[in-house]
Amino acid sequence: MTSLIEQYEQQYAVSTADFTAKIAKLANVERSDRRFLIQELEKQVEELRELLEQMELEVCDVDPTLRPKLKTRVESYRAELVRLEKEFSNASIRKNGGYSGDQNEIFGEISIREEQKQQLLDTSEQIERTNNKLTACYSVLLESEDIGSQVLRDLQCQRETIQKSRARLREADADLSRSTRIMNLMIARSRQHKLIISVIAAVCSLAILVTVYFSVTRSS
Repeated sequence: MTSLIEQYEQQYAVSTADFTAKIAKLANVERSDRRFLIQELEKQVEELRELLEQMELEVCDVDPTLRPKLKTRVESYRAELVRLEKEFSNASIRKNGGYSGDQNEIFGEISIREEQKQQLLDTSEQIERTNNKLTACYSVLLESEDIGSQVLRDLQCQRETIQKSRARLREADADLSRSTRIMNLMIARSRQHKLIISVIAAVCSLAILVTVYFSVTRSS
């Protein structure tokens, strides 16, 4: 990442050197070449601004320990560009210590450049507001994601609780079924015991009656 910034810095140094040479040349060119050179310098100013914006974007992605130093360097580059723009503005309306013959044309060009600068500033402000909105939306998204994750964890916990409750209910149902079978078996055995006792009592009663009968018959 820092190697890319260094490439941008080298490109910036070459461009500003060329820009400075062209500003010095502007005072001595003929009127026919002056307009072309002014347009070329205006285009170069825009390229330098875009280059500084690329530097600023790259600085935001570097190691936080290196960021303050790189940010200071980019700010110095931007201050230098402001100075060069002022020199260019002065040179574009000055020729050999005075104004050129076609002042209206020159001031018209300066007015157009000022309008373009204002449009660029307005566009930058809009981009900044859009970035702020995107940052706010991203924060809301992260918060919503955290809430969603918490809800999913709660649902998972509730699901595990329900599954454990179902397992306990199955165990209780199994225990109840076993208890019911044991109870039915005890009832069946109890009935069997009652039947056996009844049969034994009947047999004993019959035997007593037979014994009494034979005893009475013999006495007669």
